[in-house]
Amino acid sequence: MTPADSNVAMPPVAHARFTIGDVVRHRVFDFRGVIFDVDPIFANSEEWYEAIPEDIRPRKDQPFYHLLAENMESSYVAYVSQQNLIPDESDEPIDHPAIAGLFTDYADGRYTLRREHRH
Repeated sequence: MTPADSNVAMPPVAHARFTIGDVVRHRVFDFRGVIFDVDPIFANSEEWYEAIPEDIRPRKDQPFYHLLAENMESSYVAYVSQQNLIPDESDEPIDHPAIAGLFTDYADGRYTLRREHRH
């Protein structure tokens, strides 16, 4: 390790507010979903990030969540920053075709990850 290496700034430790299986809602856009993976900081492509309008572009130094998402028209996979998610208070399950492959039960506003997907 050289002296210059010791000057590298490390990102602040990000703490995830949500966990796998939580049902959440987007703060701005009208969709909700169940979390199936968490990145401690941004881990998508620069192209994806730059496509977000600058005035609403989230910071990269926060957790990002992979969601099985739904809106009134369709179901899809979404990648959303922590700052744009809030807990979903509807107590309604998510209607996404991939849920049965990843999760078992739905109770108290969250899903239980299938045993074979836990590590």
